[in-house]
Amino acid sequence: MSILGRFFLLLLLLNTLLFSGVVNLQKAIIKKGELNLFFSQTFKKTNVHHFTLKNPHREIYDLKNTRLGHKRVPLGLGSNVRIAQNKANTVRIVITGSKHYKPIAYQPFFSGNEYCISLPKNSSVLPAKRYQKSTLKQPVKTKNKPHNTFVKRSHKYELIVIDAGHGGHDSGAVGGGKKEKDVVLQIAKRLEKQLKKRGHPVYMTRRKDRFLKLPQRTKIADKKKAVVFISIHANSVPKKKRNKIQGVETFFLQKTRDARSQRIAARENKSVLKGTTKLSRSVIIDSVLSGPKIVQSNKLAIDVQRRMMANLRSRYKGVKDGGVRHAPFWVLVGASRPSILVEVGYISHPKERKRLFTPRYQELLAKGIAEGVDNYLDNRKNEIDF
Repeated sequence: MSILGRFFLLLLLLNTLLFSGVVNLQKAIIKKGELNLFFSQTFKKTNVHHFTLKNPHREIYDLKNTRLGHKRVPLGLGSNVRIAQNKANTVRIVITGSKHYKPIAYQPFFSGNEYCISLPKNSSVLPAKRYQKSTLKQPVKTKNKPHNTFVKRSHKYELIVIDAGHGGHDSGAVGGGKKEKDVVLQIAKRLEKQLKKRGHPVYMTRRKDRFLKLPQRTKIADKKKAVVFISIHANSVPKKKRNKIQGVETFFLQKTRDARSQRIAARENKSVLKGTTKLSRSVIIDSVLSGPKIVQSNKLAIDVQRRMMANLRSRYKGVKDGGVRHAPFWVLVGASRPSILVEVGYISHPKERKRLFTPRYQELLAKGIAEGVDNYLDNRKNEIDF
């Protein structure tokens, strides 16, 4: 082989070694106040290097082993976000904002091909028709659009049923003198206001401190022809674990072998399953597990959990994401429509309990659930099985 041939072979080998394991950043969009990044294959969080620069305040994210999939990726992201190929195998993201801006970056647990970064409140997005012709060298001026606004559209036929768990003689979990039945009703009322603000008609299974049997709660959703059923609860663990276990979780109906999910379901079911046999309970649950609403409930749970965490983490540190889980919650059995059970936190955990009874924390929870519902309904309109 000639010297020239050996040179090109060596160059080819070096190029292969250099870019092996490199993923392409295929798309970058701004949605609901977040920068959403989509990759050609599984993206590893360990490839992210984040640091901050001051005067002006900038948040820098270097994505190692990453290349821009095409030249249109950085376009249409507004004046606060810049994306460029910083090095041969490093994509750099620069986000400008005030000194109070503290971004939250995470990878959705349901997709290894995505990565999300929260943006400053005043982030702006270029109109679709204009950014197609723009370049980074010729930015298009746009008006600021706060991330906490939402598109106003008609929801008059999309009734949501909200179920505040427990009530009356059934206090639910108790911690530090605080009762689950009280905090979930407070959050349910805030959620009602958030949904009505978005145009949804809402029906509450209870507005006062009273107990309802499960058939009453679940049949309401069918009787009212609701598009979504949401049951709100608070979690708890024994005293020896109260300082260790915390977090927000969203459940949908499904059998599980996970001991933790089984324990949570058993505690929530305890007050309403007296007098029924294990066999009868199993037969009823099995009759609904194979329905198409289970898949839709899973999607609803994902959207709600994601928006709750984004809202809470924008104002509070150390909020644990318990994720989306499945368990045989009896309250979800009777509703033949997309249904979820939200465990808003652990009333047994001292710090989380204090937050749960704070109006601002409750408002962020309610806002997150409402945004999740809207995301789910928007996505569902594009599906064939709607």
